Amino acid sequence: GDNMKANGSDLPLGLGMALMQNTDAFLYFSALNAQQQQKIIEKSKGIQSRKEMKSFVDSLTALG
Repeated sequence: GDNMKANGSDLPLGLGMALMQNTDAFLYFSALNAQQQQKIIEKSKGIQSRKEMKSFVDSLTALG
């Protein structure tokens, strides 16, 4: 498929796009293990708007 691959799982398009626009978040996400990535992917599936997704992705690095 055209989807970016996380560690063994497909990354939803919206999440992938948002991560690509936030280098810090992308690097953070890439460093996570598959289980942690899956949690983020599951959370992101409930997000409808691009603006919300951006906030979500921005918040990932704030947590760390």
